[in-house]
Amino acid sequence: MLSLVIVAGLLAFSSGKPCETQTSNSELHMSLNKNLLRSLETQEGLPNPSVHLALRLSNFHNLAKESEHLNKLKNDLHNDIQSSLSNSQSVVGLLSLYTLALKSSCYDLNTITFTVGERSETLLTHLKKQMEQEKEHIAFSHRPLTNYYQYSLGVLALCVSGIRVNHHVSNKLIKAAEHFQHGDTESTDTYAMAGMALQCVKDAGSHVQNATVLDTVLSKIQQKLLASRRNDGHIGNEFSTGLAVQALLAMGAPVSECAASMEAMRTDARNNRYHNAMAISQVLPALQQKSYLTVKSKECLNEDDTLVLEPIDPVVVLPSQTKVTMMVEVVTSSGAAALYSVEVPKGSSLLEALELLKMKNVGFTFDKESSLWGPFLSVVNGEQARQSDRRYWHLSSDGTALSEGITDFKIDAAQKITLKNTIY
Repeated sequence: MLSLVIVAGLLAFSSGKPCETQTSNSELHMSLNKNLLRSLETQEGLPNPSVHLALRLSNFHNLAKESEHLNKLKNDLHNDIQSSLSNSQSVVGLLSLYTLALKSSCYDLNTITFTVGERSETLLTHLKKQMEQEKEHIAFSHRPLTNYYQYSLGVLALCVSGIRVNHHVSNKLIKAAEHFQHGDTESTDTYAMAGMALQCVKDAGSHVQNATVLDTVLSKIQQKLLASRRNDGHIGNEFSTGLAVQALLAMGAPVSECAASMEAMRTDARNNRYHNAMAISQVLPALQQKSYLTVKSKECLNEDDTLVLEPIDPVVVLPSQTKVTMMVEVVTSSGAAALYSVEVPKGSSLLEALELLKMKNVGFTFDKESSLWGPFLSVVNGEQARQSDRRYWHLSSDGTALSEGITDFKIDAAQKITLKNTIY
């Protein structure tokens, strides 16, 4: 899911520079930066390490608010990860983002510890152990305990933290990079994250034995990303382009159609397409021609501290008096289908619409779980779609897969929403 567009200079390849734009877009960057900073005041649930990472990679800072958010990460998020580790849960993705967030604040990672079974070990030690478990699971089951996106994040977090990545761990990612799929489509996000992770491994010189193989895989990942670029400049979709651009920047790939891609990105930002904090957190670094690899060389010296949030008047949105009909089709893992209908106020979020359908007591029920992107469906009509079973609820509108989550997607017209228990 993720969002942004390609950044590149016309002479990126020949000059050796990554992607450049000809005019300054600092006002647009500043606006996105402020939106991200405001999200800290309205966020629900745990503090988001991806948001912190983007704030720290930015050219503009409000150091007091960033410090306050760092403390929340070290308390609230830390305690949540501690609980997961104590319950022997695989949290390699969250642990990796936590590592990157701390590293972006130049925090001493050796002072961060977790205690499991009365044994206290550093964050990086736990991350290495989690990656070993993922690697072993790949050896026996041909897939990670989590997924290759989180596995790539783990490789990246270890690498930018100066940890030499076990070549058996990186080899598993190299072999898997031929084909990353999510449902019926290739996963742009996973290719992007794998590209950044393997580029870091290459830069660190920790894969010298198979340097040619690594170069070949990195080239293929670049080709995959560029091949998934649409005519409008987006890579994959609006919400996967951010990481894709970060990866292309990190890998130094020549990008031939810089102008169209940059314009698509700026247009999305100006049209408030990125109203999800997680989406902005992936867009902003790429717009500023940075990537998660930038964290490796991050120095927290002489930083700008001029970012100030102006007070804004609260906006009260009244429910629309116009009703639209939403059909909801639920397709279970067995293929059995059930169809429902509900009238909802125009402009309702999909989550609000599903809540209204649930309240009709016509047999439709659902449960949701939280994520960094917002809530997602975990159970529909009593049937669970669990990651451990490699399943998820695939959402589509009139046959087109949704690129937004259930709180962000709006019901603006009559349509048919399909919820399908899908394997990936």
